[in-house]
Amino acid sequence: MKQRHAVSRVALLMLEMAMLPAQGGRAQARQPPEVKAIKDLVYATVDGKALALDLYLPDGAAPRVLVVWVHGGAWNTGTKANVPAHLTRSRLAVATVDFRQASEARFPAQVHDIKAAIRFLRASARTYGYCADSVVIAGASSGAHLAALVGVTNRHPRLEGSVGTFLNESSDVQGIVSYFGASNLRTILAQSTPFGLNMRRPALDRLLGGQPDQIPDLAELASPVAHVDKADPPLLLFHGDQDPQMPINQSHELQGAYERVGLPVALHVLHGVAHGGDAFFAPRYLKSLRDFVQSR
Repeated sequence: MKQRHAVSRVALLMLEMAMLPAQGGRAQARQPPEVKAIKDLVYATVDGKALALDLYLPDGAAPRVLVVWVHGGAWNTGTKANVPAHLTRSRLAVATVDFRQASEARFPAQVHDIKAAIRFLRASARTYGYCADSVVIAGASSGAHLAALVGVTNRHPRLEGSVGTFLNESSDVQGIVSYFGASNLRTILAQSTPFGLNMRRPALDRLLGGQPDQIPDLAELASPVAHVDKADPPLLLFHGDQDPQMPINQSHELQGAYERVGLPVALHVLHGVAHGGDAFFAPRYLKSLRDFVQSR
């Protein structure tokens, strides 16, 4: 009896060892695809400061669409390194952009910089292997505000700026993706929670040089909802309904502005979700993002 048990244990051990290569092979197949990172490409120099971007390019077939990612941070913190890993590993070509922070230069400097980055990227498309004709701009929080504003102000005379050396290139985009972003700086304070107000008031002071009711014309210029017209590109929005920092009504306002002029728009409301996190890149939402980007 003991001998039979010993044989059984040996046979079981041999079976487990025989299965290891197959299990390892399956695990390897689930690893994220290889991504080539090209860091610190200087796209412009302003007042002696170099402005740079990073490129993440998937190995294999040349990507058709480029996603330009704008990081958040209350318009005053964060860097181009703050890009979701879900995005850079999603088989999409991604550029992440640094720009002048609000404490360095007030609005609209940030928009001028991002538009300069898009012109640089469009001029560099052949060098790096993505399509110059298909650019989607995306961002989170204050970065989503800037992304939306850049997206709905193609060729705007006050927001185009003259940063960089590729001024003959277009800064137009073919799609906008906003993750829990601001869209109307004239209404955001009235919609905010006390927690949100404590963050938003000083952030707006830095960005605009005052509160929106003190400088309403500048607040309107900085509000994506004020610029929406029938020439704007399609829009995809994500927002958590428990966001204490960025009122979900900001996404509803931008959705409504698009619907009023009959433009393509979709809003994903994440129930029980606050400000940021992996929930925004769950498989169903990542698929929505990929489908949106690849259809541009």
